[in-house]
Amino acid sequence: MSELTLFLIRLAYLAILWIFVLSAVSVIRSDMFGARVPEAARGNASPGKSPKPAKGGRRRGAPTHLIVVEGENTGARAELADAPLIIGRGTDAAIRLDDDYVSTRHARVATSGDQWFVEDLGSTNGTYLGSVRITQPTTLTLGTQIRIGKTILELRK
Repeated sequence: MSELTLFLIRLAYLAILWIFVLSAVSVIRSDMFGARVPEAARGNASPGKSPKPAKGGRRRGAPTHLIVVEGENTGARAELADAPLIIGRGTDAAIRLDDDYVSTRHARVATSGDQWFVEDLGSTNGTYLGSVRITQPTTLTLGTQIRIGKTILELRK
């Protein structure tokens, strides 16, 4: 092999090594500090103010809370009136989960009109609806099971 070929192979190896190191640092950073949430996605309600109910009040049969039905934190719940709700291990989470497979800011439950959505916030181990891993905001209905780590949550009335 020529000297140029060996130099190019070494250079490519070094580049691949650095890509691996930087991606590992990125994963560790997002797990420790959470994924960045754009200002527009944080919700329009100011802290201390409750969101205004939809015109005509809440729809009959609409979900009112999110509850942990299986896992270490069984029974923990958050009122949907406080949406958007963050789920994770962080101190800012509406539902804090003591689960090794849960990221600091793991998932978010939010509303758009009369529909509720769950969104994975770039977690390491993913968020599942039933047995399907979600990769984008996904519609939730009453009783749909959300699996985060070893914990299962549901929307309920």
